[in-house]
Amino acid sequence: MSHFKQTVALRDVKCFALHGYYPEEQLIGNHFVIDLETEFDAIGFDDELSQTVNYEDLNTIILNEMKNTQKLLETVLKNIISKVIEQYPFVANIKVSMKKLNPPMPGQIGHSFVQLNYTSAK
Repeated sequence: MSHFKQTVALRDVKCFALHGYYPEEQLIGNHFVIDLETEFDAIGFDDELSQTVNYEDLNTIILNEMKNTQKLLETVLKNIISKVIEQYPFVANIKVSMKKLNPPMPGQIGHSFVQLNYTSAK
């Protein structure tokens, strides 16, 4: 019997948000780019949305969590993962990363980068 692993992902979700450790970052905000990838055992191929992860739901999760100002990007990523698990408990692996474009530091920096990976204990 064949075994299929399925990936559903969103790439380059662009947002403006007020995340940052320093108070001035939470006032002026910044541009962010988020990637979110889920992996799971394929449930079926009956052309039904209930058998997969709906990437519209992933987008909603990202956009909602980006509205909740946090000091650390890691906190935002953890919250995104928690919401995905809550909505899709069958997901085995989640990878979510965030780029903070032009972080406010000396020099010319294209972006900072933070990533979290989740693997279920199943």
